[in-house]
Amino acid sequence: MNDTRCDALDEASSPDQVYDAAILDADAADNIEACSAAEDERQDPPSDTETSDPATYAKVAGARWKRMVAYGLLPVFVLLTAGGTGYLKWLQASARETQSARIESVQAAAEGTIKILSYSPESVDHDLDAARDRLTGAFRDAYTRLAHEVVIPGSKERKISATATVPAATSVSASPSRAVVMVFVNQSLAVANDPPSSTASTVRVTMDKHEDRWLISDFTPI
Repeated sequence: MNDTRCDALDEASSPDQVYDAAILDADAADNIEACSAAEDERQDPPSDTETSDPATYAKVAGARWKRMVAYGLLPVFVLLTAGGTGYLKWLQASARETQSARIESVQAAAEGTIKILSYSPESVDHDLDAARDRLTGAFRDAYTRLAHEVVIPGSKERKISATATVPAATSVSASPSRAVVMVFVNQSLAVANDPPSSTASTVRVTMDKHEDRWLISDFTPI
């Protein structure tokens, strides 16, 4: 019924014709309003979003959220990966340096210990000066005083000779600039024509790296 009335109104081409069509029914005003509303609905149909059910809306929103999260986290993931790779490389380089320091310091400590504790009356000055070149810091100064005040005069006067060997040495700690080494020492001491006497001892040796050399900075018998 309403569609017929709307068609009549639509077919009217002048205000008079609209008026004539409207007066055919007592509810013409209501009909005109209803027809206008129907036309608005045809021109502006409800959007898909408004007519979508909750499940469909949730899927669309979820997909958008996943894209946002993916695009937001991807740069962070790349940065973290690059940072992690750099950190691993640093760890590997640091481990190589530490291992190298461990090997070099143990060898230098063993060789330095032998030099410090070995001399003969004929060459004691040269022997102990060569040993002093392997030392550093306060220990170097203390060793120099002891050598010149006690060891060199005693060796020359009493014909004292000493020979040291290192059967074993092990690293206690090591870094690229400092290391601690446990050195096991056997020393043979001979006075003039007397039979030599032998002693065994353990020494805690601290090594400091100066440029490319490992030098003894502390020498503590245990």
